[in-house]
Amino acid sequence: MSTFLVYTPPAAGHVFPLVPGLRALAARGHRIHVRTSPELVDRLAGAGVLTGGIEAAPVDPRITAHTAASDGPAGRGVDDLAALLARSGWEAEDLHASVARVRPDALLVDANTYGAATAAQTTGLPWATVLPSVLPYPGARIPPYGLGLRPRTGPLGALRDAVLWKVVERAYGRSLLPGLNDVRRAEGLPPLRSPLQHVGGADRVLVLTGEPLEYPRTDLPGHIRIVGGQPWDPPADEPAWLAEPGAPWVLVTCSTHYQGDEALAATAVEALRDEPVRVLLTLADAYDSATVPQAPNVRVERFVPHAPVLARAAAVVCPSGMGIVAKSVAAGVPVVAVPFGRDQPEVARRVAQAGTGVVLPARRLDPARLRRAVRTALALRDTARAVAATITPAEIAAGCFADAATELVGLHDDHPDGRVSAPGGQLPSPRTVRPC
Repeated sequence: MSTFLVYTPPAAGHVFPLVPGLRALAARGHRIHVRTSPELVDRLAGAGVLTGGIEAAPVDPRITAHTAASDGPAGRGVDDLAALLARSGWEAEDLHASVARVRPDALLVDANTYGAATAAQTTGLPWATVLPSVLPYPGARIPPYGLGLRPRTGPLGALRDAVLWKVVERAYGRSLLPGLNDVRRAEGLPPLRSPLQHVGGADRVLVLTGEPLEYPRTDLPGHIRIVGGQPWDPPADEPAWLAEPGAPWVLVTCSTHYQGDEALAATAVEALRDEPVRVLLTLADAYDSATVPQAPNVRVERFVPHAPVLARAAAVVCPSGMGIVAKSVAAGVPVVAVPFGRDQPEVARRVAQAGTGVVLPARRLDPARLRRAVRTALALRDTARAVAATITPAEIAAGCFADAATELVGLHDDHPDGRVSAPGGQLPSPRTVRPC
């Protein structure tokens, strides 16, 4: 069988969604080698993932040291690209060293590892970009990425989308392309003219989401595979206090990758202290620094495993990171999405469009508005459950992931120039495809 080298950033939200698909690959007899942070290697091992053909090793320590040093409250879309690009040279070196050591047949490279994705193109191996979020790629009736806009139909909607996609493309291009093209030059590759060439330039693009969070698409390029969401967390016991009788639980959670969103936690306490709910507030990396008011119905923790909480939660309040949103929607728990940055405005909009939650922009965050938003979300429980019943089961999505990954093996045997897309980073022509 074949060997896959899987290259990820040192972030649980990019590693854990891969686990079901990697297990499906391994069950077919393939060997999997994952590169990630030392902490996540340990967590995968402790969860029993590193068995049956799956192994893992830490990335270059300079990458994890830089990631820790650059964590901060920015979290504002294009501003985050500078931190990701700053480690790209080390990623490229690490990818080449890993290829020499592992001798893979194909590469699966996370979209946020710009250096590794660039280096992948010079290895001669077939490779795929792996994207554990919604697809930042234009299409018919697809609003411009990152702005959190509602879809619009008709000629005016098409005009709006065409104009604003160009605006978004230029904005990301100004932030991404200078640094990315420096890495490309170091790897002997021609410069890109558009960030969309980076998004779509791999032999395959595997998008780890699906409807309702991914908009229906009829004109995907033929190399993009929407394989479906595969929420996963390490197994954990349910805390005894969670099962105690009482008012319904509302989970309020800050981003697990620090972005300075402590205001959400403090506002939630003031908003919900007199509501007929119990509040579980998880602060993640903000636990040691956040100052949060106390209230008799609020319990504060650094982190609690999501699965047992979502089994009992009546609503979730979060900055709308893809991980917690995907898990909440799959569990039928309505969401109050308060986006602060990164891909969160786009993910928040998908929640609202699916009818499984409401959006409260961070700039409008205050106790009264958040209280109203939570009450609205609580009333959406039946709708959220109905939406959850339509989602492709995780085990089927994992099989779709494995199907798409195995398409890579031997791909370059049929394309001796080593590329499926045209030279110079041009994208394949679109065609109508049916997502997995």
